[in-house]
Amino acid sequence: MTLPDWPAPKLRGNRLPGHRYTSRAFFEQEWERMWTRVWLLLGRESEIPEAGDWQREDVGPESFLMVRQADGGIKAYYNVCQHRGARLVTEEKGHARRFVCPYHSWAFQLDGVLAFAQDAEDFPEGDPCGKLRLEEVRCESFAGFIWINMDPDCVSLQDYLGPIWDDWSRYELDTWKRYLAQTTTLPVNWKVVIDNFNESYHVPTVHRVRGTPEERKRMHSGVDTNYKNTRFDLSEEGHNRMIMAGGYAGASLNQDGSIGEPLNTIMREWGLDPADFVGRGHETREALQAAKRKLGPGKNYTHYAKLADEQLTDAFHYTLFPNFAVSLWSDGFHFLRARPHPTDPEQCVFDNFWYASQPEGETSPIRTTAGIVPRDQEVERQIFEPGDVSLGRTIDQDVEIFPLQQAGLRSRGYKGAYLAGQESRIRRYHELIDDYIEGRR
Repeated sequence: MTLPDWPAPKLRGNRLPGHRYTSRAFFEQEWERMWTRVWLLLGRESEIPEAGDWQREDVGPESFLMVRQADGGIKAYYNVCQHRGARLVTEEKGHARRFVCPYHSWAFQLDGVLAFAQDAEDFPEGDPCGKLRLEEVRCESFAGFIWINMDPDCVSLQDYLGPIWDDWSRYELDTWKRYLAQTTTLPVNWKVVIDNFNESYHVPTVHRVRGTPEERKRMHSGVDTNYKNTRFDLSEEGHNRMIMAGGYAGASLNQDGSIGEPLNTIMREWGLDPADFVGRGHETREALQAAKRKLGPGKNYTHYAKLADEQLTDAFHYTLFPNFAVSLWSDGFHFLRARPHPTDPEQCVFDNFWYASQPEGETSPIRTTAGIVPRDQEVERQIFEPGDVSLGRTIDQDVEIFPLQQAGLRSRGYKGAYLAGQESRIRRYHELIDDYIEGRR
């Protein structure tokens, strides 16, 4: 089973001046001409399983309600009463027979239709009940997530995602559960975050391994991050993919020549003895792929049959336009999302989640970026101020750098980015933002 190539759109070039990250005028152009016309990943279907269950997510100045309907479908609405504009709900999620406005008690049914208005006979334009309804937004589901689009004339979600749709359909992501859910506010423009996840150029410096000379030579978690060995893909739809080969022990050896963690434990979980590969570290990747291919069905890893060999070991890192990045492993889904602040171009809301597959009968713990957790410990979202809680070593290192960049982007001495070839995904992203702002998309 092979992975098809993605088409490589021609890049125009953009020096990315600092005002793109600091200007309120540019921030407002992005909102009106780009954010309101693209598909946005918001909620999770499994969090609203029953009719009347709802979930709220905010993006910039807007707030959205995703509601499970009586027929099992999902509708999405702007979280705003059609009387005088009050927010209907402020909680993150809940259950309701109808949505009652806290201001004047107008009540809307699950399908959005107004069912009750106080003193309904006192309206010169007639009884609003049955006449008014919540403002609905386009809503579709894919990979277990709920996506919305504020543009009523938008393309389908499948057309928008392009090759992402086929890649992700292999994993049975709709069955995966969440084991890390962290949300905080960062003092940077949302693009600072997404730019970072659109390149691996920073990995050898920001994420360099500290310790003994042997430890400093290791590939990060057995992943080869060298750009010369990395596959960079751009799509016509604006989404990007970066594939870094994983499962290597060659550069993950301890001082005594044994295979280091976490690869040592991973190999043992799949019936491989790391001691057999001392001096043969370059062979561990294919050995691990073969072991997963052979043992996966018996351990109920049903999605393995749909995966290409490289998807069993390698790091597949995607950035979905405009604001979502994910590292997708054979059994882990690292969810990274940056949402624009409602009013400030130099702040954003950052989400750091981890989902994992659910093979029947599997009891091994879940490895997240913030540590190992029991498999039965699915979590609620944790919201906190930046720095109060660790986001995991790797993301903490990224977040430590972000404010330094945001400060430099304000400087009149900054003349625009001078990008390496391996940073082409950043260039592509900003070209697409310009295409929306200038009306070409």
